[in-house]
This record gives sequence, structure tokens and C-alpha cells, in this order.
Amino acid sequence: MTENIELFRQSFRDEAREILVDLEAALLELHERRGESELIGRVFRGLHTIKGSGAMFGFEQLAAFTHNLETAFDAVRNGRLEVTGALIDLTLASLDEIKAMLEDAGGDAESQRRDDLLAKVRSLTGAPAPQQAKQAQIAPVDTLLDGPARVWRIQFRPGPDFLSNGSNPLLVLQELAALGDLSVCANFESVPPLHEMQSDRCYLSWDITLSSTATADAMRDVFIFVEDTCALTIEPRANADEMQNLAVPPQTAFAVPIENRRVGPPERRHTETNNSATSLRVPASKLDQFVDQVGELVTVQARLNEIANRRDDTEVSEVAEEIERLTSLLRESSMNLRMVPVRATFERFRRLVHDLARDLGKQVELVIEGAETELDKTVIEQLSDPLLHLIRNSMDHGIECPAVRTARGKRPTATVRLSARHAGASVLIEVADDGNGIDVAAVRQRALEKGLIEADARLSETEIFALLFQPGFSTVQQVTDVSGRGVGMDVVRKRIEGLRGIVDIANEPGKGTTITLRLPLTLAIIDGLLVRVGGASYVLPLANTLECIELTSRDVADAHGNHVAAVREEIVPYIRLREYFQVAGQRPDLEQVMVVETECGHYGFVVDEVLGDCQTVIKSLSRFYRNIQVISGATILGDGSVALILDPERLAQEAVRAATCKARSHTMRNPRAGPPAAPFRNTKPSRQCLTAIQPS
Repeated sequence: MTENIELFRQSFRDEAREILVDLEAALLELHERRGESELIGRVFRGLHTIKGSGAMFGFEQLAAFTHNLETAFDAVRNGRLEVTGALIDLTLASLDEIKAMLEDAGGDAESQRRDDLLAKVRSLTGAPAPQQAKQAQIAPVDTLLDGPARVWRIQFRPGPDFLSNGSNPLLVLQELAALGDLSVCANFESVPPLHEMQSDRCYLSWDITLSSTATADAMRDVFIFVEDTCALTIEPRANADEMQNLAVPPQTAFAVPIENRRVGPPERRHTETNNSATSLRVPASKLDQFVDQVGELVTVQARLNEIANRRDDTEVSEVAEEIERLTSLLRESSMNLRMVPVRATFERFRRLVHDLARDLGKQVELVIEGAETELDKTVIEQLSDPLLHLIRNSMDHGIECPAVRTARGKRPTATVRLSARHAGASVLIEVADDGNGIDVAAVRQRALEKGLIEADARLSETEIFALLFQPGFSTVQQVTDVSGRGVGMDVVRKRIEGLRGIVDIANEPGKGTTITLRLPLTLAIIDGLLVRVGGASYVLPLANTLECIELTSRDVADAHGNHVAAVREEIVPYIRLREYFQVAGQRPDLEQVMVVETECGHYGFVVDEVLGDCQTVIKSLSRFYRNIQVISGATILGDGSVALILDPERLAQEAVRAATCKARSHTMRNPRAGPPAAPFRNTKPSRQCLTAIQPS
């Protein structure tokens, strides 16, 4: 029983953290659109949920603290209190205190800061001081409906699992007593003999008579957290004058203590209740274990296919095909379970932008787009730190002060846009601002001062931007609380590369900067295309692969030594993997070109043979191979051999970088001749920077 209670307490902590994120987002929206009733109700419901659940699971101090905030927003709902910047800042600070109380084992740690916050809340709402609170609790509740009191009959029948779910019927009755005059009759009919009793079962039920001006909806909200585990009926009985005629057996009636009397009825939350009834919270460790087991099943299924292909047995082949189909469905289901929207991660940064804008004396609005885009939970867990550094740098370095923006003809309020969208087997996360942009000359000068480049170095804009990711690099001369130590962008690069992702910078001087993070959808299992180069096998991600064409000796001769191929009226550069990996031996007369979509345009990868598609369980490489960027992992094939998983994006980038360096080297050797004539130009305007890759 104790283990079950602790499990439910941990579930409450997890749910409360999610509610706090939503509360912060709602408060910051309310700061911009004050007086909007929907946002006010959203804040009130969140506070009420934390208070009610906290009291139910033994977080008494947390519930009492949150009750004061709930009272404040109840006054806002009823028009007795205005939404002001002071109220919002005070509530945000109180949410930070609630987070600290959640991390405390019992949620009851004393705090001088908490007392100061409560004093400020009471000052805003006009609530009584702590020494007057007990006296005030027996006063009539002034937030109930006006009009004569009615008498209600409530039948409360807890289900068999009521206690094992962490619910406490006494707390429910205490909360109900805050709505009016209460009489309770306990029903012992279902109590079994002592030797048949189970300690985690609730055998009692209650017939309740309540005289109150509250509505039936307000009474039902008292049971909002336990309604799914009990039978409940609420019926009007009589007017208050008839209350005297209602007889309650003295031997079973008792008075309910009302020390924790509510101020006002709770808000209805039908939608949330229905949603929670159809969802199930599963620990992340169990989900990871399940996906790992599915991955092992995929590997065994590949081995079964290998055996079936070697045997001329129709029955074995049919079983192998059926298992392959079921494994594929199970794989898709397990991957979908790991996919979660990025909304929760994005919403956390509203508070960051709000606080930083205040500290820096700037006006900044955070715009979130594509919050419903789904990404592997493992990837999302690693996103917070990179996005934190990018937003801090954007607000400190990129965005100007309101006076400067106005002088430049911009809106005083700057915009930071945080967006997400799918792109094939990847997700693009963008952090964009409409600030001053990156000063390329300042970055270059700082690199010279730190000895990262030579004075006569000729660098492209992309290469200059790459300097920003060097450890300890910063263009700021004075270190501040926000930035200037040169650790932010370095952290971004390392974390994103650790996720097999890519960072790209687009800059418009005077207009702003956009930093794009290209991340894989999942780090567990992908659909791949198995290819052979020499005696080794490799896997190309299938989601990026567009088509496969043949490359004959005649095609190679017609290209006059250039690594290009004609594909549907488009000239596509290619990389011959046999040459790239320096595989010895004669290449076959008929090769295969896998045409892949990359950020650098369409690229081809020439292989000896295409073996077919496969479900690829991604295994991380050891730390000895962490600097090999073009390999994103490995997988175990059905015959027990290992195949490396190629990263088409990295391969294409390496090819473009090599071609650019070769062109620059040629220009430096022959300054009057200019760059060599490019034998290839991509037909797409945005890809004109590509140069054909010359054979090694």
C-alpha cells in the first residue's frame, strides 16, 4: 500500500510539472491580452488542479500555498481584482516556489521566500492574515451563488480501488463541507467479516445531506479527481426550511471538520477529466525497454529472413513473411509511442524570453510555430540546452534596444520565432529573430585576435559562421550574466552532433538571423536501403532516398572525368563510395547510383550493388569513432555481420567543402586565371554554389 501511494505521489509530481509549464504559458499570454476570460479560467483551473491533487496525495503545504493563488484568480474571474503586471510577476515567482516544493520529498519544507510571497498575494487580494484565517474559515463563503439555500442529497459510493488509487474520502467530505451545512450518514452494509477484510479496499459508503446555495455542478467538481472510481448521485431534496424534517440516525451521523474550508466553488473541467480517463502514463524507462526489445526482434526477424532465403521451403518462407509483416507493424507502433509533440519543450521558453527581456531592457515577443510537430522523446530531451543557448544569444547579441529599433524603422517589440516542421526523415527546428544579424567582420576580427585564423585567410561566410562554434569563442568583450563566456554555441554544436544532427546559420545583416537544427526523427529504428561496396555493406536512410539509376561505363565516359550523371533532365553530382572509402579492387562495369535529397541539393552515391531495403536498428558507435562524422551508427544484419549507417547530409557537405577548397586552391595558384570553369551547375537556382566533384 505504501509503495502504491508513493507511486501515485510521483505521478502527481510529473503531472504537476506539466501543468506548471502550461500555467507559465497562460500567464505570459495573459500579460499580453489582459482581461481575456479564457486565459483567466485556464490559469484558475491549473491552480485548482494542483491544489486538489496536492491535498489528495499528502502535499498539504503545497496545497495551502496554491490555495492563496487560486483565491486571487477566483477574484479576477469575478471581477473583484484586475490583472496587472505585478500580479503576473508575483504568480510566476509563486510557480517557481511550487516547483521547489515539488522537488522536496514531502513538499513541506519551510521557506522565508514562501512567506514573503504569501504576504504579497494576501496584500493584493485583501485576504485575512494567517492569525485571522482560522476565524475567517467559519464565515459564510461569499463566492457562492446568491439566493435561498437548497437541500441536496448526495450518495457517495467509492469503488473497490478507491483507496489503492491514493484517494482519501475524508478529504473529499471536508472539501464538500466548505459549500454549506453538511450532515453525513455512513453506510456499513458492505463491510465484510473481519477475517475477510482487505486493507486496501473501501467498504463504506455515505449518504450526505447538504444545505447550500451552490449549484450541482459546483458539488460535482468536489469529486472531480475521484469520480472515475466511485458511484455518485446528486439530487435536490428540499428548501432550507425543510431541513429540520430530515432525520439522520444519530448513531451513524457525524460532523465533518472544516479546517480546510474552500473559498468559492471550483471551475468545471469536464474535458480534462474525460481526456485523463482515456490516457495512461508510462515511465520512460519501461518505454525504452520496450523499444529495445522490439529492436532485438527486428534483428532476429532479419536473421529468419536470411535463413528462409537460403532454403527452398515454401512453408518457412510464408512464416518468415508473416513475421516480417507483424514485426513491421510492431516497430511502427513502438516508434509512434516514442513520438511526442515539441509543444511542451517550446512553451518552457516563454518564461525565459519574458524574464530576459525584462532584465535586458528590451521588448521581445516569442512566436511559436509547428508546436504539434512530433519528435522522438530521446531527441526532445536533449533539445532544451541548445535552444536555451540559442535564444539567450539571440536576445543578448542580435536583438536591439527599442530606441535603436525605432531609429532603424523597426517595431520597438522584437520577435523571436521558434518553429518546427518535418522534412523527410528529419525535423527542422528554427530559432529566428528580426534583430541586427551577425556582424561577419566582427567575427573575423575576433578570430584573428584569438589566433584561430591567419590574417590573409580567405574564408567564405559559412566558414566564418563555423568559427562561432569554436570552444570559448565570443565577440562580446565584457562578460554578462546572460552571455559572453563563449560556451553557448559550443554546447549547441556538441549536443546537436551527438544527436546526429546538423546546425545551419542563415544571416541577413540588419534584418536578423535564422539558426536551423536538422534532427533525425528517431534514434532507434529506421527504414534503410542496404548496399554493397566492395566486400562491405552499408545502409542509406530510405526516407532521404529518391530513386536508384544505373551508371554504365558509357555514362562515365560521356561525363569526361566529372562525377556527374543526368537524372530526369537534371545534372546530379555523385560520390563514388568505392573511391571515398578507398576500397581496393576493380569497380564493376554496371554500378548503381542512389539519388538522395540533401540540404546541398540532389546528390548521388555510387555503390557496387543494391541489396534491398531493411529495417535498421541503430546501434551507437564507440567513442573511438566519434570523430567520423559521415557515419551515423551501425546495425547488425541477419547473417550477424555489421553494416555502417551512412549520413548523406554529412557526405554531401564534405563533398561541397572539398570542391570549394580545391577551387580556392586553384585560384590562389593562378590569381589571374580566376576560378576554374565549373563543368556542372545544378539546374535549381538555390543550388548554384555546387561544383562538380573531380575524381581523386
